[in-house]
This record gives sequence, structure tokens and C-alpha cells, in this order.
Amino acid sequence: MIWIILIVLAVILFAFIGMYNSLVSLRQRTMAAWGQIDVQLKRRYDLIPNLVETAKGFMAHEQDTLEGVIKARNMAMEADGVANQAAAENVLTKAIGGFFALAESYPQLKSDTLMLNLQEELSGTETKISMSRQYYNDTVTEYNTKLEVFPSSIIAGMGGFKPRDLFEIDDPVKREAVKVSFDK
Repeated sequence: MIWIILIVLAVILFAFIGMYNSLVSLRQRTMAAWGQIDVQLKRRYDLIPNLVETAKGFMAHEQDTLEGVIKARNMAMEADGVANQAAAENVLTKAIGGFFALAESYPQLKSDTLMLNLQEELSGTETKISMSRQYYNDTVTEYNTKLEVFPSSIIAGMGGFKPRDLFEIDDPVKREAVKVSFDK
């Protein structure tokens, strides 16, 4: 009878250890995924001043727009925490969008080789940020789910595991319904 009790206790102990280690592993993956986002954001932040400097010569009368992009970049660089970072990225994305919309009205700027290269590099970086954000959010969702399901929720509470925030960028354009027209 004692052997059965010892075996049951050993199984419970190993299950506890397995769940705890699984939570630690998921927490580490969320931190590593955030690190990948951080790397891509820093790359983006490094590209922006080059983009603005290239455009300055062509867009001399658009100083407010150029300064707005740099200000938004600096705010994003100083943001801490996932929610604050996401909010700052929303502001930066809008500022960059306004910058590119304005740049469209400068034909010489649109055809400048350096500007085209910087736009291409920024576009590639945006894609990497998007992919990193998706991986981070998937990992956080898996981690947060593990924190809530039984019996790992008990272990998570005892181990002090806290849920993580998703990294959500508010893009009102993506939330709008697609308009379809069959007019000729």
C-alpha cells in the first residue's frame, strides 16, 4: 500500500515539475519573441533619420512633417512595456504614412535612388516587424492560455507567473470594411 502511495506522489510531483518547467519555457519564449520585435524596431528607428535626411533637401517646406516623424520615432524609442510600445508604434506608423503621402507630391524625391533604397529597406523591416509581432502574439497567447487552464493555473499562481500583453497595432484602415464596386 505504501508503494502505491509513493508512486502516486511521485507521479504528482513529476507532473508538477513538468507543468512548472513548461510555464518557464513558455515565459522564456515570450521574452525571446519580444526581443525579436525589439531588434526589428531598432532597425526601423535607425532607418528613419536617414529617410528624413534624404527627404529634407526635396521637402524644405515640409519641416513640420519631417519633425513629426522624428518626434514620433523618439517617443517610440523611449516607450516601455508592450502596451506603451504599441501605442507609440501607432503614432509612428501614422507619421510615416503621412510622410510618404506627402513625399508622393515630390517627383524628384520619388525617383531619388537613395530614397527608393531606404523605402525598400523600411518596407522589408515593416514585414519583419509584422512577422515578429505575429510570432510574439502567438507565443503570448499560448503562454496566457497555459496560465488559465487547470491544473497548470494552480502551479502558475503558486509560481508567480503573470499574463503578458499582446502587441497590437491599431490600424484603422485594416479594420474598415472592404468597399466593392461593380460600376464601369
